[in-house]
Amino acid sequence: MQQSVTFDLDLIRRYDKSGPRYTSYPTAVEFSEDFTASNYREQIEISNQRGGPLSLYFHLPFCDTVCYYCACNKIITKNRDHAIPYLANLHKEIKLQGELFDSNRVVEQLHWGGGTPTFISHEQMRELMAVTRQYFNLADDDKGEFSIEIDPREATAETIKVLREIGFNRISLGVQDFNPKVQKAVNRIQSEAETFAVIDAARENNFRSVSLDLIYGLPHQTPESFAETLDKVIAVKPDRLSVFNYAHLPSRFKVQRQMNEDDMPSSAVKLEILQQSIQQLIDAGYVYIGMDHFAKPDDELAIAQRENKLYRNFQGYSTHSECDLIGLGVTSIGSVGDSYSQNRRTLDDYNSCLDNNELPVFRGFTLNADDKVRRVVITKLICHFSLNITEIEQELGIHFAEYFADVLPQLDEFAADGLLIHNAEKIEVLPAGHLLIRHICMAFDKYMQQKQGQHFSKVI
Repeated sequence: MQQSVTFDLDLIRRYDKSGPRYTSYPTAVEFSEDFTASNYREQIEISNQRGGPLSLYFHLPFCDTVCYYCACNKIITKNRDHAIPYLANLHKEIKLQGELFDSNRVVEQLHWGGGTPTFISHEQMRELMAVTRQYFNLADDDKGEFSIEIDPREATAETIKVLREIGFNRISLGVQDFNPKVQKAVNRIQSEAETFAVIDAARENNFRSVSLDLIYGLPHQTPESFAETLDKVIAVKPDRLSVFNYAHLPSRFKVQRQMNEDDMPSSAVKLEILQQSIQQLIDAGYVYIGMDHFAKPDDELAIAQRENKLYRNFQGYSTHSECDLIGLGVTSIGSVGDSYSQNRRTLDDYNSCLDNNELPVFRGFTLNADDKVRRVVITKLICHFSLNITEIEQELGIHFAEYFADVLPQLDEFAADGLLIHNAEKIEVLPAGHLLIRHICMAFDKYMQQKQGQHFSKVI
């Protein structure tokens, strides 16, 4: 796969529309409250009949302070006692869910996200993992991929040691930007020293992978200032990097109104930052996985992409396509059987369900045959920038040109603009199309054809 990315400003201006990130297809905007806990139980039965490994996602929503750019489901509090009743109900949900899945199915992937997972105490961490192991069959350390999101301001060397002891072997650190002016504007004051101390502790405790998250498009950022942050990040050699585009949606996320819009970089400056960042990382030896992800060439993501085994789910790019994903905790999303489901969005609703010993399923979606076909096509394109049409026809039992007759004119348009090449055997996305892969995927999205993209951020 070509790792180069071509920046054509005219193409980007024309194609940079709003669109999904395709962590699922269909996307979460199609979820319906008609999908109930009863439907979810039916999908678990289907999942158990098929067997195979599992993935667990835990949402821990608490944060000590608010970051103004954040669009996550979170609860801001300095009172650590607020986590106690939530964790008690999370333990109940683990039991409810665990008893529904066959006990011989192995959990190969586990992730704690937030919020700030390290908001809870070391003892609470130990207990949560112990309860998880009581009701789920976790893979051995050398086979499982167990990760946690870390706020370096909420983690000490002892925290990292505890996390390794209870089974975590991968960490993801939020950095965003090291520039003090940017940090002040987004209300996230985080020193380089405390960030790098966590990385050092992770390596001392034999964590297998360290990933860092950055955001471009924040107030006061310039190509020069962001390049300085990136140089510091590259120097500590993380295994993976994410460079996310900040989506400013103050009408949806009130906390974003705390930032001054006049301080935001223009679209042209954001593009310059992105272009420069991609080049910096490629020059430093990282592989451009796609969209906003980078990895060292020997990282599992890069290897999976080379071997055409990369996958994409609600946590982003993944190497575990065969796993059904179980979402646990308030607002968590899962993918079980032929369905997606989401838990209750508020603490009150979540707690109420578990107080009554009920699964806290809020809404979901059951995929039909067409959804499954389109999901395969979109996933392969967004993960590998290519599609072997002959293999797809054999795998899905379709005639591609007939099935996607309405898409072919759009592919011709993309080809005329130099985004891709296509024929009866394959679709190959060219370097000019790499940044616009979300837009290319939208051509195969039946639901997007009926929408104006108002639910989504810009594709770049």
